[in-house]
This record gives sequence, C-alpha cells and structure tokens, in this order.
Amino acid sequence: MTNKMWGGRFASGPAGIMEEINASIDFDKRLSAQDIAGSRAHCEMLAGAGIIAREDARAILKGLDTIASEIESGSFEFSRALEDIHMNIEARLAALIGPVAGKLHTARSRNDQVATDFKLYIRDALLQLDDLLCGLQQALAEKALAHASTVMPGFTHLQSAQPVTFGHHCLAYVEMFARDRSRFADARKRANECPLGAAALAGTSFPIDREQTAKALGFDAPAANSLDAVSDRDFVLETLSGASITAVHLSRLAEEIVIWSSPGFGLVKLSDRFTTGSSIMPQKRNPDAAELVRAKTGAVFGAFTQLLVVMKGLPLAYSKDMQEDKVPAFTALDTLSLMLAAMSGMVCDLEPQADAMAEAAGEGYSTATDLADWLVRSLDMPFRDAHRVTGRIVALAEASGMALEQVPLGDMQDIEPGITADIFSVLGVENSVQSRTSFGGTAPSNVRKMAQEWIKRLESDPTSG
Repeated sequence: MTNKMWGGRFASGPAGIMEEINASIDFDKRLSAQDIAGSRAHCEMLAGAGIIAREDARAILKGLDTIASEIESGSFEFSRALEDIHMNIEARLAALIGPVAGKLHTARSRNDQVATDFKLYIRDALLQLDDLLCGLQQALAEKALAHASTVMPGFTHLQSAQPVTFGHHCLAYVEMFARDRSRFADARKRANECPLGAAALAGTSFPIDREQTAKALGFDAPAANSLDAVSDRDFVLETLSGASITAVHLSRLAEEIVIWSSPGFGLVKLSDRFTTGSSIMPQKRNPDAAELVRAKTGAVFGAFTQLLVVMKGLPLAYSKDMQEDKVPAFTALDTLSLMLAAMSGMVCDLEPQADAMAEAAGEGYSTATDLADWLVRSLDMPFRDAHRVTGRIVALAEASGMALEQVPLGDMQDIEPGITADIFSVLGVENSVQSRTSFGGTAPSNVRKMAQEWIKRLESDPTSG
C-alpha cells in the first residue's frame, strides 16, 4: 500500500523503530497555534494570488478554525503515525473538508512551514521572557530603593573588600538583567524575517506574495534567500545563547542568596515560602529555591550546547537532524521562565538583616582604602605611598586585634607623622559609603536616585529594559 504522506515513491509504511525515531508529534504539538496561524496566512495569500479558488479557501479556513477549537478543548486526537504537527493538522483538515484540504500545501513545504512555526514560537517566547525579566528588575529596583542606605560588606574573592549598600548590590543585577533584555530584543529583531514561501529549499514557481504572508504573521519582511530560510536556526541558537547568559546571572544571584542566608553570614533571611526543612534536623531552614535556580542553569547550558552540536556540521539546506532543535529549546525556555519567576519571588521575600550587614561591613579592615584616599587628599601623598602606609597601619591593627578606627592616633602618627585626628572621619562604614559619590558609586544618594529612575522607567515603559 502506498504511503499517503510521501505519495507514490514509497510502497509501504515505515518500520516500527523508524516511526519511533522519526515521529516528533509528542513535542512539536506545542506548535499547533503557530502552525494554524501560518496555514491561515498561507491560505489567504493563495486565494488572493488566484492560486486557489476563494470558495476552497473559505472551506480551508473554516476547517482550520474547527481544528483550533478541538486542540484548545483537548478533543483533538494526535497520531504518532502522522509524524508531526503539520501532518496531523493536514490529515484532520482532510477528514473535515475532503480533498480540497490538499490545496493548502500548494507552494509550501514542511521545511518552510516548520521554520515559520518555530520562529513564531521563539518570537512569542522572547516577549514572555522580557516580561519576566522586567518583573525581576522591578522587584530588585524596589528592594534597592528600600535599602539604599543599608550598609553591607562588598566582596572581592569572597573576602571583605569595601562597604557598599544592599541597594547598590541589587541595582548591579538590575543592570545585568537589562543587558539580558537587550540581547533578547536583538535576537527577536533578527528572527523577524518570514521563511514561509521558501518551500523546500528553492522557492516556488507559483506566483505567491511573500510580502503578504510576512505581514499577516507580523514579520518585518520575508527571508531573502530560500536556502537560508529553511536551514537557518540562528534565531534559536541566539535565543539559547541569551538564555544561557541570563541563567548565569540568575545562578550568581542564587549563589549569593545561599551564602548570605547561611548561619556563617546571616545577612538575609528567606521566609517559609522559599525555604524547606530537613527530614532529620528540625533546626534547618534550607534555601532550596535558590539552590534549584542555581542547578537548573545546567539545563539551559545543555540545550544551547546540544543545538550547537546538531547544527555544526549540516550542509544546506534542510536535514532531519534539525528536528532535534525543538526539545532543547522548549526545555531551556521553560526552565528559564521558571527560574525567573522563582527568583522574582525570592527577591520580594528576602529580608536583609541590617545589623548583621553593618557589623560584617566593618570586618576585614574594609575601610583601608578610605584611609589611603585620605592620605592622598589631605597630605598630597602619591597613592602608592599611601597604599604602603595604610598597609602598615592595617598590620598594626591586626597584630593588636583592633579595628582600624580603634588604632590610637599616636600609633598612626608613629607610622606617618602627618596624620591628624580628621582621619577618624573616614574610617566608619557609614562614612565610607556616603563618600562614594562618583557616578555609579555606592553612596546612598546615588542608589536612591538610580533606583527611582529604574522604577519610573520600568513602570512607564516596561519594554525599554
């Protein structure tokens, strides 16, 4: 018996194992809405160009509406024997309206069809990610405004470095996620060319109007080269690349939440809403949400790497290997969306422990740079000399078990006679952060202003990132 899908070339159906490896309907049914949207646009174009009769187009469009309703209601029966979402919809359309359903596939191939479907899906997914990132930025900016003056230790090498404010730290992630949104916006812009009409690889001899279908589907323009149109998966790779960088940022923040909330640091607390207990240790409060965000980063990285490997050796144009583009993309985008939602919840939930933060901010001689800067400003000392003098004072304080502000003035003057009592005005952590008024610095006035600007920007134009 001739295989209905492939016409007269094949005399029988595929072997069972071939069907198992070949079928994609289990995952590409997610593209049903995009497939129907593309079919509608293609049908209307075929009728407008006089390639199919208007009455046939009306029957096709009515059948597609019925199928869309069936899929939405859950009554549509997907068949693995029909391989993919395209053939499932086409077969159901034939059952509904008869042989005229076959006219819908005039001047197109599953190659340009799937490329179009997937671009529509990725384009929508990028907008959803942007919404989630915007929400996370808003949560961080609001937390920054509330804690513009809350002093905490700033770290390098996870060692106490200089005092900063918690608000300043939050705003660092607002900037990072803004870059993520910019990358996704760029990816969406480059993805906004329509493959439909490229057919299998060479275009078509039918007088189609690709501008019409591109416009109907919200694309900026039709893809300019038919070979490239069906073999391009850059739009997926670029999205997964951006997703991987976003996941890095989320993992870094998650790691900090894990560290900050540990008893050894005690800088923040998460409520019961984002922590779990232990089955054996009743005292435990584990930051599992943060740990899972950190762990799920691997799934996003893996998806990007998987698709890079699929695409790296493919000649033009379409190869069946490209069917393996969807599962990693779906996995990565689902995972990233969950990570973003969880992180937004944690940011809103976490409470900085101001007293513990202030105490930790003063540890490790974190105001040593302020002392060196005072020597430069007040004594006109070259910074390298000031660095050396400050190092000696820090060594003295460490040997005596004192904080810098506890070192007697006379002991400092033994090291540098020019030091006056004014030196103590820069050694407290509050004074330190208030002095960092350079653009982008941690001074509470800076943080407050920047947080307010971000909140206003995100509320007035959420898409500006």
